[in-house]
Amino acid sequence: MPVIIGRRQLIAALGGAATISFAWLLTARAQQPERVRRIGVLIGSEDHADARNLLAQFQQALEQLGWVYGRNIQMDIRWGSDQERRIAYARELVRLAPDVIFSGPSNAVLALQGQTRTIPIVFVRVSDPIGQGVVESLACPNGNITGFSNPDFPLLGKQLQILKDIAPSLTRIGLMIATVNAASTHWYRLFDSLAPSVGITPVAIPIHEVVEIERAFESLSREPNSGLVVPGDTLLDAPPVRALTIRFAASRRMPVVYSRREYVAEGGLVCYGIEPEDLFREAASYVDRILKGERPSALPVQQPTKYEFAINLKTARALGLSVPMALLASADEVIE
Repeated sequence: MPVIIGRRQLIAALGGAATISFAWLLTARAQQPERVRRIGVLIGSEDHADARNLLAQFQQALEQLGWVYGRNIQMDIRWGSDQERRIAYARELVRLAPDVIFSGPSNAVLALQGQTRTIPIVFVRVSDPIGQGVVESLACPNGNITGFSNPDFPLLGKQLQILKDIAPSLTRIGLMIATVNAASTHWYRLFDSLAPSVGITPVAIPIHEVVEIERAFESLSREPNSGLVVPGDTLLDAPPVRALTIRFAASRRMPVVYSRREYVAEGGLVCYGIEPEDLFREAASYVDRILKGERPSALPVQQPTKYEFAINLKTARALGLSVPMALLASADEVIE
């Protein structure tokens, strides 16, 4: 005759074993590794010290948000110094099916956009995201791409005004941009529209190869009272190219305003621009939010809030320039 055991009797009979099994289950769950998320990275420049430092800022910000390489994230990093390579790397990263891709500047983002309209992409240093077709609007990107853009119009206007304040006699100012910069046409349109407000003749100086930089300085310096704006891009900001630009400016005794502090620290006259390190750190917050389930279309494109303004007084004296006290007082850094 079968023995019938009630539920309470069964629990009592198995009490010790059940307790052990339950404890084992909790321990097993606690020991389960975290799900590893995949982050693709496409940087549209050569792998040099400056670029590695910026990427390190991004990685450190991710760690502060709880995303640690080798524990809960894997990063597939690609560096593309020319557009053919960027497109190939974009295709390669998309095949890896990452949870999100981090990229910049414009040429790298456009390469990725041509490969996917579904994988979330967070960008930095895109000058004209609407005009380049990266997003529909800043407030509502309405796609798989969002990020942090450069406020190019006010930035260029401020650079021109600073250069005129330091060297009031300037009547011609060149704008030097590499032709590989996807936003170069946009920058030249802005330059032409801003030139009358500061009373200068604008001179477009497109650079196809590094060897053209010296010829550009030679050509621009043939006319008196000439200056130059170097707003920066992946070609011109590379350390060896930066050193060449500073040297040619000194040999031609030409006032130049740059976009990065590194130029001024290495002997350039003056810089006014965004803090790229801040942009890379801020981008990590968007990657974090996407990994936690937010959609890029719901994250508005943001613009930087921090700028760096530095003056090299030694270079100013070598050029015979007297920097107004108002400019010195407003500079973040004055290098003696």
